[in-house]
Amino acid sequence: MSAQYAVNDGVAVITIDNPPVNSLSAPTRRDIVVGLDAAEIDPDVGAIVIIGSGRMFSAGADITELGSPKAAEEPTLWTTLDAIESSRKPVIAAMHGEALGGGLELALAAHYRIAATETSVGLPEVKIGILPGAGGTQRLPRAVGLETALNMILSGKSVTCDLLSGSRLFDRVTDQELLAFACAFARSMAARGGPHPRVRDWNKKEPNAEALLQLARIGIGDSQPPPAKLRCIDVLEAAVGKPFEEGLALELEAFTALTQSITSKALRHVFLAERAAKKIVGVMPDISGRAVGRVAIIGAGTMGVGIAICFLDAGIPVTLIDSKSEALERGVGAIRSQYESTIRKGRLSAEEMQRRLKALQLSVELAQAASADLVIEAVYEDYSAKEDVFRRLDALVKPGAILASNTSSLDIDRIARFTSRPQDVLGMHFFSPANVMKLLELVRGRDTAADVLKGAMDVARRIGKIAVVAAVCDGFIGNRMLEQYVRQAGFLLDEGLSPQRIDQAIERFGFAMGPFRMNDLAGNDISWAIRKRRRREKPEFTYSATGDLICEMGRFGQKCGAGWYDYQAGDRTAYPSKEVEAMLAAHVVRLGLAGREIEDREIVERLVFALINEGAALLQEGIAARGSDVDLVYLNGYGFPKLRGGPMFYADTIGPYNVVRKIRRFARGYQGESWSLAPLLCRVAERGERFT
Repeated sequence: MSAQYAVNDGVAVITIDNPPVNSLSAPTRRDIVVGLDAAEIDPDVGAIVIIGSGRMFSAGADITELGSPKAAEEPTLWTTLDAIESSRKPVIAAMHGEALGGGLELALAAHYRIAATETSVGLPEVKIGILPGAGGTQRLPRAVGLETALNMILSGKSVTCDLLSGSRLFDRVTDQELLAFACAFARSMAARGGPHPRVRDWNKKEPNAEALLQLARIGIGDSQPPPAKLRCIDVLEAAVGKPFEEGLALELEAFTALTQSITSKALRHVFLAERAAKKIVGVMPDISGRAVGRVAIIGAGTMGVGIAICFLDAGIPVTLIDSKSEALERGVGAIRSQYESTIRKGRLSAEEMQRRLKALQLSVELAQAASADLVIEAVYEDYSAKEDVFRRLDALVKPGAILASNTSSLDIDRIARFTSRPQDVLGMHFFSPANVMKLLELVRGRDTAADVLKGAMDVARRIGKIAVVAAVCDGFIGNRMLEQYVRQAGFLLDEGLSPQRIDQAIERFGFAMGPFRMNDLAGNDISWAIRKRRRREKPEFTYSATGDLICEMGRFGQKCGAGWYDYQAGDRTAYPSKEVEAMLAAHVVRLGLAGREIEDREIVERLVFALINEGAALLQEGIAARGSDVDLVYLNGYGFPKLRGGPMFYADTIGPYNVVRKIRRFARGYQGESWSLAPLLCRVAERGERFT
């Protein structure tokens, strides 16, 4: 059963028991209502306590049921809450851990609420493009006031019960054993007799309601505001301006419409994708990962420093190693500067900065990595440099330590062969800036041990990263797809478009940054080096010459104040460059390409469909395990718009058939040979299947 029923000295105890988060799935709802009915007819029961098992009260509805027949299966969540609220015997919600979404809505439908200290509550529905649909928008303002309800619902963030101590939400907060306390409270409420309070009946007067609602609308802005937030404000306005039942009907109408929206489906896909990515294909869930207590990082450059901050922020001791003492000095200076900036923003105390810095050791001796449980190499992207480091580490580091390379594209199997322990080696590709970007590609080599991979996944969770497992290939998932995306952007330059025109089109689609602004940020010399290597390995691979020309001009990007755009000191704004404009105009003349009108739609389709096509190839080759993994990489590492769900989900949204049809059209145009349709994409299109 998903909810257990027992009677404790006149109190019926319904325990939600649906691990891991006690979701209110169809079987759970049914068991709760069966328990309520049993308590209702039992003359020996005077009150009812609903409590959660394990680590939390309830995380709410089962997200996989949204929009499916399961959500409408009786008893629905609405039926369940009505059964609680209409019970003739007092119902007490006893909360601990977290009460989120439908879990908090269930508690709000109860007559009384008790919370263990440190309990957190929240209505996070806006994060998946919907709103609380089981009375949350109508009951929460009555319990905590409109201003607090607006903040909680529009942010989707949880708050601890102590921050709501001045509200009517909790009848008691206790540090005593929760069930015993709740049962004692229940007996006292039963002895008092009814009628018992209902949140729906509470005074809803809000003298500042109009001003608060107006401020909320201003706060979300008017430039493509998220539909869910707008609807949240509308139904919260109804909570203070209309009778409860009218507000409830408006909430349900908005909830139903939002649930069917592409935006919500995309955000729910992302939520489930993050959950799925934690399950490593081919690794049994009961395998324990290798424990990591101390980390050594080799290389005190930009990446090494960023990676060090990730671990220091998580309270994990770090030894930062570089052969040059001046590099270490710059590195620790950069770490300190980062923390001082965070202090100025009010997000860190000076004491906490000192605590983190105390966990950092510096050394010019590689031997200082000997006792580390995890060693991450972050040196120059060159096989000879990697070989030197890994051969020396192999002789120094203790048995069982995880050896990781931060390479963004090199062959992990080749790197592993530099050691006598290839089973201990994997790729941990952090994205720059490492202490900001959420994505971490875990690259599984041919010999990487299961407990090494699981250990790396555990580490990713500890440092707050979204980890995606990739197999070995040039560029792994992200950079291999990026190459096709950037190639198409370069070919558009050949046809006479400007960098800003291309960037603007893809940014209007929703990307955080266009390909040329992105390359300026990363450094144009990095992609230049990759192209040189690629041409040696695959001479048939074609690129626009513009990427080489920009580097030959010494325009490597923001770091030198000039790239595809011009930059000013202390200003990251990308300004159009007359020098680049002249270079591109001369280049187009040399190519002899007749100018043609290219619409924004074609720009977006050529770039995004290149991602989809290469993503399909990666799935077919087994480099990526799931379409949702591909989406996570692009959402968290490359700025793909979250509201569109990632490239593979977007392909499913517009139809793989339409993607194939357009790619065939592009293959008849300029540099058409650069398009090679992935067989999996064709097969999915022909069969009417999906990637996600």
